[in-house]
Amino acid sequence: MYKTVLFDLDGTLTDPGIGITNSVMYALAKFGVTVADRSELYRFIGPPLIDSFTGFYGFDHEKCVLAVEYYREYFKDTGIFENKVYDGVHEMLGTLKDRGIKLLLATSKPDVFAVRILEHFGLDVYFDHVAAATLDGRINHKDDVIRLALTLAGTEDKSEILMIGDR
Repeated sequence: MYKTVLFDLDGTLTDPGIGITNSVMYALAKFGVTVADRSELYRFIGPPLIDSFTGFYGFDHEKCVLAVEYYREYFKDTGIFENKVYDGVHEMLGTLKDRGIKLLLATSKPDVFAVRILEHFGLDVYFDHVAAATLDGRINHKDDVIRLALTLAGTEDKSEILMIGDR
């Protein structure tokens, strides 16, 4: 029996597709790039933005930093809420919590956005801790997030921990 469960956010607890793709389209438009098929942008869900703008559009570091700023310009007030909780998530988290399982969010989304999303959708009440990326890039990749989550979980026995919903 697992005593601690780590959950990813995007694509696991919530469907962020519209908000993320709208934010990416907004950022790309600032560089004169238009995207005809929104489905191309779903690959932005999950990995750090800076990696995605580099890998998918060949942006250099300076252009990536600017693209992330534009993305967040749209995302912080609008894209963040173009999102929905998957059916059954509240019930599942409530059941796990009732069974005494420690729940942690482990997301590559910056912590300020992850917390706002959890609060907005009433998911914050289920989580003991939030391990997330930081806006300053100090914690950015999923392996760093997982290390933080394991520290927050306070358990050494990894056989008691389950990660749900990441690639």
